[in-house]
Amino acid sequence: MSAEPLIGVSTYLEGSARWGVWDMAAVLLPATYPRHVQRAGGVAVLLPPDAPERAAAAVARLDGLVVAGGPDVDPARYGAVRSPLTGPPAPERDAWELALIGAALAARVPLLGVCRGMQLLNVALGGTLVQHLDGHAEVVGAYGSHPVKPVPGTLYAGIAPEETPVPTYHHQAVERLGAGLVPCAHAADGTVEAVELPAERGWVLGVQWHPELGEDLRVVRALVGAARDRAA
Repeated sequence: MSAEPLIGVSTYLEGSARWGVWDMAAVLLPATYPRHVQRAGGVAVLLPPDAPERAAAAVARLDGLVVAGGPDVDPARYGAVRSPLTGPPAPERDAWELALIGAALAARVPLLGVCRGMQLLNVALGGTLVQHLDGHAEVVGAYGSHPVKPVPGTLYAGIAPEETPVPTYHHQAVERLGAGLVPCAHAADGTVEAVELPAERGWVLGVQWHPELGEDLRVVRALVGAARDRAA
């Protein structure tokens, strides 16, 4: 069996994208995601939105899964009325990624949720979201940075035991935690910055920031290590 685990990464689905002479519908993912997986020792494969009933078959072929950042989760998914500050829905992506998360949890495939991915993990487990945080993502298209503090004794604290500055771009956050999720890192203002499931549920971690935009490989290396152990 290959020592390099296969890590699936979910993608955007855009109605129009331009490259070269082309302008057409496309599935997209910032190159930082697969590069980060590759640098951490995994083989990255992209998972474009598909019929939710095919998620289990896709996840069965993977050693690990990353649910990537992206647009706001539709508030209808957690029973809330849409705020005027919430972005437009992405129904195909919501449905596909919720199905991927469910399949990964059922099969105990190591799972990392990044930003939207963490929020969707929380929603998948029955949690809710704060639809807008004042002062977050103030500059459109520009990532910020702030420190996150790990909660001692958690999976995340074992990966990054010290307070660490992280790349960030978000305006939503966890409100009510989903069933079984444990907060494992916080921002200075108390915002939940990372969540995880207990070890008996498998390797499951969600981070509010964007590890793929920094040089710190520890989070993705931990995912790849868990995927390698499972594959073995």
